[in-house]
Amino acid sequence: MKKVFIISGEHSGEIHASNVAKELKRISSEYIIEGIGGDNLKAQGVKLYEHIKNLSAVGISPQIIIHHLNLGKRLLKYLKEDFKPDLVLLIDYGGFNLSISKFLKEAGFKVFYYIPPQVWASRKYRINRIKKYIDKVLCIFPFEVPLYKSCGIDVHYCGHPLVSQLPPEASKTEFYKKYALDPEKKLVAVFPGSRVFELKNLMKTFIKSIDILSQKHPDLQFCISHAPNLSDEIFDKYLGNSKYKIIKGDNQALLSVSDALILASGTVALEACLYQTPMIIAYKGPQILYWIYLLVRCLDKVCLPNIIAEKWIIPELIQHKANVKEIVENTEDILYNETKRQSMIEELSKVKSLLSDKKSSFEVAKEIDRELFN
Repeated sequence: MKKVFIISGEHSGEIHASNVAKELKRISSEYIIEGIGGDNLKAQGVKLYEHIKNLSAVGISPQIIIHHLNLGKRLLKYLKEDFKPDLVLLIDYGGFNLSISKFLKEAGFKVFYYIPPQVWASRKYRINRIKKYIDKVLCIFPFEVPLYKSCGIDVHYCGHPLVSQLPPEASKTEFYKKYALDPEKKLVAVFPGSRVFELKNLMKTFIKSIDILSQKHPDLQFCISHAPNLSDEIFDKYLGNSKYKIIKGDNQALLSVSDALILASGTVALEACLYQTPMIIAYKGPQILYWIYLLVRCLDKVCLPNIIAEKWIIPELIQHKANVKEIVENTEDILYNETKRQSMIEELSKVKSLLSDKKSSFEVAKEIDRELFN
């Protein structure tokens, strides 16, 4: 029997963890798996050392630092004295996982990292810690491979998990009927973000932008996505007295059936790319944070499809450019300039093909199995 301990810390990461656990058990019944995760990981028969709700509930402040320190101490004691894993798999959750990797390595554990911190985007110095304490990096972007190899780090490209996990494109007819949308009108969907910080900085600008688009173009209709992790109370606070249809918990379907998207940057842009839906990215925050970002960034692009393609496909309206005029004009472009629209769709298709047809969770399980049984 081989023992694997998985550490994830957020909802998306623990979904990936559950898929890896499922694949490991498909490969062999010789695995005992425990970990830090949530209900998805538990559903795979994995014994939870700690539930991720205990991590996210702490909040942002010195509390979370203290909680992480205490958790790290308890966990290391448990791994060394009780569970004694053959391999520890870190998944995403860079702040905690990068910190604990040092102590795991010093304790003599073999450590793999799936979905490592995006060192190519900012704070590139973190790659030195990865080289020192991680035995193998399991990356999800093809351009990460030469970066890690150039630093002498063992790396395996697994493909992006979204490629195999994303639901198929929804039926436009059924979606329009479900939400009482007008089949004669084009649909523009707004995704203002999944964090309170993003709603505070973007919602008013997005609402004003679609107000103008609505006035100028009677052939358009609009939906606003309500991220499922945000309470109705918080979302409504920043939404105000909006007249637009709100859709909660149906994000992927909305991405797939829309004619154009106005997005806060993030994973949602990659999801939209896989559906080949034309989009623009708009993002802004406090000026001081923007200055800090300019100091630590390693790339001149923020949108994942643009980074993967290594070219400008999607308009990025960042900070002062994230204004009503720019958002309206760029949205009109991807709706009514047929040359630009088709060019974007073609380029998004190329990005999708670059992410490969690999099943990411199986690739991770395969690498773990090869390490432990070969």
